[in-house]
Amino acid sequence: MNKGLIAIVAGLIVLGVAAVAAGFVGYAMATHKNVNPVTAITQVFVATPQQVFDRPNLLVLVEGLDYDYTEKDIEYSTNSRSDAIWAVNLDFVNKRVYQLSVPRDMIAIMPNGTRAKINEAQSEGGVKEARSVIAQWLGIPGFDRYIVLRIDATKEFITAIGGIDVDVKSSDCLRYKTGCTGETLDYDDTWGHLHIHLKQGTQHLNGEQAMAYMRFRHDWCSDPCRIMRQQQVMRAMVAKVKSDRVNTLLHLGDLMTVFRRYVQTDFSDRELFALATYFAGIPESSIVNAQVPYIGDEDLPGYGDSLDPDTAARARLVAEMLQPPPAAQPTPDALALAAIAPATLRVDIENGSGVPGAAHRVAAVLRHDGFTIGSIGDAERDDYKATEIHEHSSVQFAGARVRAALPAPLQKTVAVVPDSSSAGSPAATATTGSDVTLIVGSDLANSTAGAAQIHR
Repeated sequence: MNKGLIAIVAGLIVLGVAAVAAGFVGYAMATHKNVNPVTAITQVFVATPQQVFDRPNLLVLVEGLDYDYTEKDIEYSTNSRSDAIWAVNLDFVNKRVYQLSVPRDMIAIMPNGTRAKINEAQSEGGVKEARSVIAQWLGIPGFDRYIVLRIDATKEFITAIGGIDVDVKSSDCLRYKTGCTGETLDYDDTWGHLHIHLKQGTQHLNGEQAMAYMRFRHDWCSDPCRIMRQQQVMRAMVAKVKSDRVNTLLHLGDLMTVFRRYVQTDFSDRELFALATYFAGIPESSIVNAQVPYIGDEDLPGYGDSLDPDTAARARLVAEMLQPPPAAQPTPDALALAAIAPATLRVDIENGSGVPGAAHRVAAVLRHDGFTIGSIGDAERDDYKATEIHEHSSVQFAGARVRAALPAPLQKTVAVVPDSSSAGSPAATATTGSDVTLIVGSDLANSTAGAAQIHR
């Protein structure tokens, strides 16, 4: 089963590391015989997503196909269901990537009005119906592009880069991160061709082993933990491609063969080039992963155990991750920022990182820098990966002035969200007289620089 669609997307278009961007040059030259290297390289490094798409963001449906076996034990995917589903928002304004996973067993309404598992849409009507059903289920207008990964895409991609290093974890470790020593993942499914015998801990996995690790869901956590394993493998694949570019370049031919054979998409070559170049090297803090939770399950006639979505959480995640970004704000120059005295800005600080005391530590440093600190407390949730700055001030560039006090790497990635915008967290609050609300994410709380090293 294609559990590695995330890794393919991350490696080939979403993250678009430089080595893979070079791979797209090879792909263009291989599929278009009249394209010379100079033309191909120019296409890659000149076009931007804004120029190519003429819009601030792009919504992409990514699916990995399930498969079955014939009587002769041959894999086939005719009328196959979606085995993994991702709604991806490529934010060109803030250079961020949002990946929202939809468990395949979620209950959805099909075009004929019947209730079924959401992955049935791909089987009934192909990618066209899947796009419609999943968009309606999420409450969004639709998807701009799609990517479908066929059988063995993940296995072949990992094989092409020489395997990956993965910190193998059981469901208990994925969910609670405690009591994790000495456990193993042992399971054999001869009919399903799933054989997994891995010990817990970091180890090198080949394509077959990595695919089995991503497929495994025969424990209490089931699909949610399988999605976590998919995300683990994604990060491992991207790390391998980024850290060992010589290896990647040496295997470009194999990578392009995998791409041509196993990936179906309505992206054009030019669009892929633009995305690969634009998102090259973006930090991990700019990639936001989440999955739609469920509130219970039921025995759906004809489908068996199926999941009832948490509709409130789904709406919140869609509002935070899949909406268009706010209009680009003018970038202030250094003199404009310097003219704003920190003492004239009141900053509320909310801890959304899950790290105890992070808001108070950030407040202490900002207070030392001269900012007036308002309320300090917890955000409405504690799983923010990226710090957000919400601006509700009549002072122009108030949010940018606070951002300029953050560690240098975060000054390039932290978004300033005006109150009038729907981007960011809709739950950010401001006390009377506040100019800025800073929601501390794990990027600030746990960055290598750390909150204690905010610029003074």
